[in-house]
Amino acid sequence: MDANRLSSVSKADTDEKIGEFWDTHDLTDFDDLNSPDVEFEVVCTVPVEARLLSEIQQKASERGVDVEALVDLWLRQKLTEQTVA
Repeated sequence: MDANRLSSVSKADTDEKIGEFWDTHDLTDFDDLNSPDVEFEVVCTVPVEARLLSEIQQKASERGVDVEALVDLWLRQKLTEQTVA
């Protein structure tokens, strides 16, 4: 951090002091701040055997979709089946 700059919330002047501040504070302690809304996507990784991944990649290619899209579709379908059963 620039030696002449202070953190806007903690007023700390080093990264270490900012870390110490946030170890004992929560952003909800500062609801009066005009914090912007943010959007983010949570990404999850699940290990899959190499042979199975190869088969999934082949099926995705045949359908003209990304592996991620196909796996998402299949998982949603399976969850729906489990809910109905």
